[in-house]
Amino acid sequence: MRRSIVWRTAAVVVAAALVIWSMSCAKNPVTGKRELMLISTADEIALGKQLDPEILQTYGKYSNPELDAYVAALGHKLGALSHRPDLTYTVQVVDSDVVNAFAVPGGYVYLTRGMLSYLNDEAELAGVMSHEIGHIAARHSVHQYSQAQLAMLGLGVGSMFSETFQKYAGIAQLGLSMLFLKFSRDDERQADALGVEYASRAGFDANHMANMFVTLERLNPGSDRSGLPGWFSTHPNPPDRIAAIQRDAQVWRDKLAGTAFVTNRDGYLGRLEGLVFGEDPRQGYVEGQAFYHPQLAFQFPVPSGWKVNNTAAQVQLYAAQQDAVILFSMASGASPAAAADAFRQESRANVLQSESARINGLLAQRLVSDVALEQGNIRVASSFIQKDKYIYVFHSYTDPSLFDRYFSVFKQTMAGFNNLTDPTKLNVKPNQLTLRKTATAGTARQAFQQWGVAADKLEAAAILNGVQLDDALPAGTLLKVVVK
Repeated sequence: MRRSIVWRTAAVVVAAALVIWSMSCAKNPVTGKRELMLISTADEIALGKQLDPEILQTYGKYSNPELDAYVAALGHKLGALSHRPDLTYTVQVVDSDVVNAFAVPGGYVYLTRGMLSYLNDEAELAGVMSHEIGHIAARHSVHQYSQAQLAMLGLGVGSMFSETFQKYAGIAQLGLSMLFLKFSRDDERQADALGVEYASRAGFDANHMANMFVTLERLNPGSDRSGLPGWFSTHPNPPDRIAAIQRDAQVWRDKLAGTAFVTNRDGYLGRLEGLVFGEDPRQGYVEGQAFYHPQLAFQFPVPSGWKVNNTAAQVQLYAAQQDAVILFSMASGASPAAAADAFRQESRANVLQSESARINGLLAQRLVSDVALEQGNIRVASSFIQKDKYIYVFHSYTDPSLFDRYFSVFKQTMAGFNNLTDPTKLNVKPNQLTLRKTATAGTARQAFQQWGVAADKLEAAAILNGVQLDDALPAGTLLKVVVK
């Protein structure tokens, strides 16, 4: 009996999938082939508009109007040469030191300031932008979304006849969505080819796109405190990638014979003067066993052995065993009590304890509550704290069975929130890029040594500038140097 139900259900799934396939195939703008697309162009644009503010809130927008205008103009130029010139391409710089660039459907491209730091001419920048525009033009993200939706159709059927499976359906769906965040190597190869095409047609030397990949391989970027993964974490590295880019570049040089391809090295580097390099401590940093935020003038202790991930939207603290989390952010409300009540209503929390309090002289509201999730309850200790014009909130949570073990850690962290008054913590400054010209011919090593770069920083300086330490450089070569 059960087997027949399963087989009939599977037949329904197959039939439904065939109907979806027949109704939702669309022509790929790049290849011209028909592919499964469960999202229209209009919906794709709407999705991008929805995601854009969320991305900027999570990672923060880098504040530099001149740099914004520069990357936006170049993005419009390259987008107009793509296979989807009808889209409005929006290119923005996000305030993260991770070396990455990424795109979302609808024409939105993001470059981290970390990526800009490691590029060394406009041709490299055009290659990165064109690669991301290539992902959009070929609808790679939309295709992944469609595949995920089709996979979830099968997941929904599984939930029909398995209570156990239904309980964890939410986790499985999340896993699928995370899986499809990473492009396939075929997608990467196609985006590389499109990047070379668009950059070449815009008049840039696309060979320099390969230079960028050489730098990334030397740097081997990973994840940092912002939670944003590095380039190769989201862009798998196909075999023979650099050689393939160089071959494609030569093909386009032959097609566009007579074009004076440019790199515009000094023009690009000149726009990086003063660019924040590495972590920006003004937006929060960990030192010793404490988290300090100079701009908002607060501090709180960090539990020993816990990992800290600081983003523009919140500070996340994870226990070493990854079975407890403390989230710190701003809350909405006219008072701590009002913010606590809003949390209770929005999360449908079952409040076990509630009290008004003072935390280091600051008005606060403390709660302990149970919040029901699809996968079961979590127990949350929350502190809503008013400081100046803002309401801050800690949500410290774990499984109810572990709550007593972690409660003292939660309490110590939340009770340690305080005003930051120490001038040495308040007046920290970030590292920045400055530009210097070599006075005489010599090696890169000699130039960096003359400028006082420490011996253990020489290789990092060479990678930053896309050179080898023993490369011979002519007089007047512009190089980037990290200064405080």
